[in-house]
Amino acid sequence: MSDTSQEHRFPCDNCGSDMEFDPGGDQLVCPHCGNTSAMSEGSSSTIRELDFDDAVRGSLAEAEMEETRVSQCPNCAAQVEFDANIHATECPFCATPVVTDTGPNRHIKPKGVLPFVLDERTARKAMTDWLGKRWFAPNGLQAYAKKGRKLDGIYVPYWTYDADTKTTYTGERGVDYQVSKTVVRDGKKQTVMVTKTRWHPIAGRVARDFDDVLVLASTSLPRPYTDALAPWDLSQLSPYSPEYLAGFRAEAYTVALDDGFGEARVTMDNRITRDIKFDIGGDRQRIHTAKTKVSNVTFKHVLLPVWMAAYKYRGETYRFVVNGQTGAVRGQRPYSAMKIAIAVVIGLLVAAAIGYGMAQQ
Repeated sequence: MSDTSQEHRFPCDNCGSDMEFDPGGDQLVCPHCGNTSAMSEGSSSTIRELDFDDAVRGSLAEAEMEETRVSQCPNCAAQVEFDANIHATECPFCATPVVTDTGPNRHIKPKGVLPFVLDERTARKAMTDWLGKRWFAPNGLQAYAKKGRKLDGIYVPYWTYDADTKTTYTGERGVDYQVSKTVVRDGKKQTVMVTKTRWHPIAGRVARDFDDVLVLASTSLPRPYTDALAPWDLSQLSPYSPEYLAGFRAEAYTVALDDGFGEARVTMDNRITRDIKFDIGGDRQRIHTAKTKVSNVTFKHVLLPVWMAAYKYRGETYRFVVNGQTGAVRGQRPYSAMKIAIAVVIGLLVAAAIGYGMAQQ
């Protein structure tokens, strides 16, 4: 089994330092001497899907598996690959001190990677701009975040699922019509039009092929954080190459493949429900039964880029994430009691001034 921490190292042919992937550029760059190196051409330009049933049965080819050494955070349970020569560091997800190299992690190899487009400086500006717009955030935290350590570039694991579906359904189509009705309002009789619905039984069949239903394969971050980073342009996925991870970290997936598919089925079923309602037609729809046959299920393990910062400030942890492709930002919304009190006092003074002015008039 290969050690990914070694695979992610690419020594500079000029000074011998480890080269890093250049976000937004299709090259490696040496952070010490500035030397650049072109990315090696992959063996394939396509990303091959894997059979879901084979994976669940544990019968994937050995070539599709790998073993890496990871560190598991004792606080948030994140499993992140670290450099082999690092013995202690902070968890990038919650800023908890952790000891690295907690053991091997055997998992399905990534098939695709969405390379970082934004560099750390651009991501940091997006985060500080976002935080600066939160007037109620404590000034101390704003200053601490601006002057703190650099953001960590993390490749976060996701599953994507493809499937063919065929659904038979029964239900009713509702057609609205108008009838007149006499009502009494303010002691006077009035004629109003009332909407009623005629229901007609209906049965039918819909089919839909799903491609790249995306499911987060990690539980390290609160779901609202990762949902807010969407959408991702998966058309920019590249076949996995360890060069993309040079200078970055990768989180190991903690959501099992079959559990992820259960979440994907919720997304699929919601879309199938919309398809059924469209197929029923009319003004209103009722669905009584829906039986879906799912076939040709395939999947792939992909890595998506996230810039991340976790700050310990006055005993509290504040986390911020930036989409490494689009720059979308999400973070906790800390509040300053002093700023809120000042805002309340100002609001009361303004209200009192307005009231006094109206009384004088």
